[in-house]
Amino acid sequence: MTVFLHELRQGRKAFCIWTGAIGFFLAVCVFIFPEMKGEMDALSDTFASMGSFTAAFGMDRLNFGTLIGYYTIECGNVLGLAGAFFAALTGAGLLAKEERGRTADFLLTHPISRRRVISEKLLTLLTEISVLNLVIFLLALGSIAAIGESIPFKDIAHLHLAYYLLQLELGAICFGLSAFLRRGSAGVGLGLAGLTYMMNIIANIAPSVEFLKYITPYAFCDGASIVGEGKLDMIKVGIGLVLGALGIAAAYWKYENKDINQ
Repeated sequence: MTVFLHELRQGRKAFCIWTGAIGFFLAVCVFIFPEMKGEMDALSDTFASMGSFTAAFGMDRLNFGTLIGYYTIECGNVLGLAGAFFAALTGAGLLAKEERGRTADFLLTHPISRRRVISEKLLTLLTEISVLNLVIFLLALGSIAAIGESIPFKDIAHLHLAYYLLQLELGAICFGLSAFLRRGSAGVGLGLAGLTYMMNIIANIAPSVEFLKYITPYAFCDGASIVGEGKLDMIKVGIGLVLGALGIAAAYWKYENKDINQ
């Protein structure tokens, strides 16, 4: 587990910064809810009349005056964007950085197979995403309890599970792409996360391209549908898991057969 532990040590600063930043903004969103609660009904009416903009974010199907409606929109955006960026950046850099940093010659001359290198780096990705989401989930529950609101545990758990699966999918796809990269892994990770986010917004606005919801992982993170139906769309989740698995398979295939630039 040498590579795994080394990657955890090397990435601990970035991990702590991302976890702290996401947790901080999520807690701030929760703590300002009591101050805004009295104005939420008026905001709900305003948002409901904003046409395509409202549909893009599912605000026409949520009551902004309730904690879960507010949490789904405000905190969901924090989790959806920041969490996805963290997962994509981490996944895209794990394999590519050995060539970018000219450390592949040191790593691969040790008595360790490429398959083991890939496996331990993948375990690093899964561990960091899992720990980040566990910390954020517990912080969310604590923040809601701190403001004296009852915790809608089932809905909160479903929302966080959806964003956890989103991060796993994006992280796995970017991990696969990192095996093909020698430079510019950060741009690829951020670009993919941003592209899939925009695809979901476009699919929500334009019925003619609704098929995009079966491509972007943000589709099964639709908070309005999760809260309204009390469950995740398992068809879209299944497609996402398959795409993530393909990304991981691509990483093994490419990295085991490529000429490493040392």
